[in-house]
Amino acid sequence: MSNPALNKAFGTPVAESAAQNQKYYGEQPYAQQYGMPTPSADQLQQQYNQPAAHPADMGRMTMDDVIVRSAMTLGTVIVTAGIAWWLGMSNYALVTPMMIGGMVIGLVLGLVNSFKKEPSPALILAYAVAEGFMLGALSMVLEVVVGYDGIVLQAVLATFVTALVTLGVYKSGLVKVTSKFIKFVTIAMLAYLGFALVNLVLMWTNVAPGMFGLRSGGLGLAIGAVAVLLATFSLMIDFKQIEDGIRTGVPRKYAWSAAFGLTVTLIWLYVEILRILAILRGD
Repeated sequence: MSNPALNKAFGTPVAESAAQNQKYYGEQPYAQQYGMPTPSADQLQQQYNQPAAHPADMGRMTMDDVIVRSAMTLGTVIVTAGIAWWLGMSNYALVTPMMIGGMVIGLVLGLVNSFKKEPSPALILAYAVAEGFMLGALSMVLEVVVGYDGIVLQAVLATFVTALVTLGVYKSGLVKVTSKFIKFVTIAMLAYLGFALVNLVLMWTNVAPGMFGLRSGGLGLAIGAVAVLLATFSLMIDFKQIEDGIRTGVPRKYAWSAAFGLTVTLIWLYVEILRILAILRGD
């Protein structure tokens, strides 16, 4: 059966339109004048009743594609983090190499994936593996070595809840992701990155000793709160870009880019929440 809404909008059913065409173009239909077969009214009706092509049928990215790729990438992070945790528990000497190695390799692969014109599933999953080793080692140190019992579960739950609330706020339209919004968040993130690099150098040179360097006490909590806020804003930008990509019909392969962006932001959010909880426990 044809769509009644379309029939109402266009006025005449397909079969009536075919009959009118014969009336307007004479006994010999227009198509036959040029040697083309004229479809019957039933054939036209059957073509009209065919369902519209789904974006997936045309090789375009869908929300299902994004969800599946994101599940694969985040699942890789979780599994690898579990392996790193187990290895660290088996041999504490492996903790530092896994943490630093995972951080450095993850940073390099993150930059490569960010600037590649075409997404590479292999490199994106490799990034997930590297970050998994870093997160697993870091989480094990805070939970087991330092002795902050339950901190990892708290950080995971807080990350999950924050991501859901952020999605709800975005879908409600309370925060509009405009070009000005994206520009502001980008500048703020670059400023935060600059501070993080300076703090890292001060920690390595022992100028600002301790687990978090300058990010300790009240200052550390304030900076952590700003970082979590920036991560949630970044998550909103990810949602906006994914929504725009689906609406404009980008190729399906870019679902990997969407999964990569979500994974980067969620890892950042988890680390910042974990750091805040560790500061609170330490004080």
